Amino acid sequence: MSKPQRVLVTGAAGFIGFHLSKRLCKEGYQVVGLDNLNDYYDVGLKKSRLDILLKAPGFSFQQTDLTNKEGIFNLFSDQQFDYVVNLAAQAGVRYSLINPYAYLESNLHGFLNILEACRHNQVKHLIYASSSSVYGANTKMPFSVHHNVDHPISLYAASKKSNELMAHTYSALFNLPTTGLRFFTVYGSYGRPDMALFIFTKAILEGKPIDVYNHGKMRRDFTYIDDIVEGIVRIIPNIPQPNTNWNGNQPDPATSFAPYKIYNIGNNKPVELMHFISVLEDKLGKKAVKNMLPIQEGDVPATFADIDDLTRDVGFKPETTIEEGIGHFVDWYREYYNIKS
Repeated sequence: MSKPQRVLVTGAAGFIGFHLSKRLCKEGYQVVGLDNLNDYYDVGLKKSRLDILLKAPGFSFQQTDLTNKEGIFNLFSDQQFDYVVNLAAQAGVRYSLINPYAYLESNLHGFLNILEACRHNQVKHLIYASSSSVYGANTKMPFSVHHNVDHPISLYAASKKSNELMAHTYSALFNLPTTGLRFFTVYGSYGRPDMALFIFTKAILEGKPIDVYNHGKMRRDFTYIDDIVEGIVRIIPNIPQPNTNWNGNQPDPATSFAPYKIYNIGNNKPVELMHFISVLEDKLGKKAVKNMLPIQEGDVPATFADIDDLTRDVGFKPETTIEEGIGHFVDWYREYYNIKS
């Protein structure tokens, strides 16, 4: 009987990392979760996720920061990971306008440590979180991984585009297979408190107004957490191969002469923000007080994922409707915060 494959999940106490780690343990992987448990948002929520993970068979935890080069290198040499899924990052578009240096440290310095550790420890496949925000000023819909993305409009987006470029360099120089995943507005149970669904739910239940930006004229490709996790689980063993048809005269941004790949993971069905709020009101049984405001700096008015490559390569297409997903989130929120009515 072969031994279970070992996976490092960075950001394991985070939203996506928690759900992915739980699923991978169910799939029979040995999972090492890494997180620095920083206070960007409620540490209690991170610890609640971690408490659940620590009960999962095959899961162990290391509290380390990605920028701790010695700690990261020692972890890799001790554990000998088959796969690495790098989800740890300083998240948030708006926070990048307030504290840009946090993005440089975690998203660039930290990611370089992961790349170096993978390079020196024969990791079979590095999968890392990019973001739909890399599409920036692009307006051609749906957003395709084959489109040029050289016009980010937030430092967060620029840091994620930088991750893709750094990964390509390591794929090209050291033959390290890397896959970047551009996530589109992920939501669901144990979600991030700085995201719209969490903020709106809390405010509506407390009878407080919600801020609706761009006067509600926003469209987002909201993607349910279970769909994101399913996509990642399928991609982990799907090690990228060089594209033998890649042409430097007409370079395809999503593939390479190196073992490098980029995918969108989105619901492929953009939803109007006002419809999103309407569904939430219905699930909560309470109307929102809306404070209509102009669009915020760094925000884009619409996102829409082209997922043809994902569907072709791993046979998966997200299917969770906004009604189902918000319903699941509201049920979790009421239970977690012990809200009866």
